[in-house]
Amino acid sequence: MIKTTLLTLLGLVVLAIAVVAVIALQRPDTFRVSRSTSIAAPAEKIFPLVNDVRAFNTWNPYALKAPEMKGSYSGPFIGPGAHYDFESKKSGSGSFEIVQAVAPSQVQMRLDMTAPFKTQNVITFTMVPLGAATQTTWAMEGPASFLSKFMGVIFNMDKMIGTDFDAGLAKLKARAEQA
Repeated sequence: MIKTTLLTLLGLVVLAIAVVAVIALQRPDTFRVSRSTSIAAPAEKIFPLVNDVRAFNTWNPYALKAPEMKGSYSGPFIGPGAHYDFESKKSGSGSFEIVQAVAPSQVQMRLDMTAPFKTQNVITFTMVPLGAATQTTWAMEGPASFLSKFMGVIFNMDKMIGTDFDAGLAKLKARAEQA
């Protein structure tokens, strides 16, 4: 009786995993997460807070939620070539580097994660004047491995990453709107 129940339970678990795997295989091979906010400041005031890796880390939610993070800067601090290596149990390990900057409207970064999963993504910050404010967007896109697609069936990755982006944009907004 117990053996039959355990075998039935095991069969159901295997079936559930197979169903999730089939759903994951049907997902796109790329992903994109994006969040925007309106900041009551000109793009010229927001741009330096993104284009300078040290200023970026003063409001970057991944750095702020991992105070034990070990990090090191290399290259210039501002603009293309500005690089930051990080290692943290909470936020993972890897590096980001500014690869393109078009003042005052866009900063693009390459994010290379080595842990908890190895991946390479593109992060783009876009600042568009909107009257007296600036519409500021934080987007990340990259390849979606089978593991990330599988996890995406179980967890809402857009919501998880988007929540961090919303928190970061709120901190950026507070910094940029200071007198």
